[in-house]
Amino acid sequence: MEASAVSDAEARRAGYPSGAALRADLPARDELPLFRIEVGYAGSDPREALRVQDQLSSDEVATIAARLDRLDQAASRGGWTRDVLAIIAEHPARRAAELAELAGYPGTEVFKRDVRKLKELGLTESLGTGYQLSPRGRALVKRLGPA
Repeated sequence: MEASAVSDAEARRAGYPSGAALRADLPARDELPLFRIEVGYAGSDPREALRVQDQLSSDEVATIAARLDRLDQAASRGGWTRDVLAIIAEHPARRAAELAELAGYPGTEVFKRDVRKLKELGLTESLGTGYQLSPRGRALVKRLGPA
């Protein structure tokens, strides 16, 4: 789309007072493409409902444990899932850099990526600073026993 084609109404939906204000905020390179995208609320995060499910059947525990085992096997450094769950359980709300160091990670970004994998399973939740086990994560750790 050409920047000159942006209407005042479209610019207002993008948070600008006018099309001219939007164009003034664009880089001065005409060859760069301009895209219009629309976003909308897709619903609540399904992980929120998952992480409060703390009444785990034996089959659910086995299924989650198998997923953790697959994550462990796929990692070049070996098993990490239960260690990370244990460290988060022992140190809730600790900064990710501190947790990564405690877990022996080479850097914070790799640690955060791994925690996101646990979050997808509904086992952890992010805090303003750091993480904590979700009710589901606490129930799983209790059922699996020590790392």
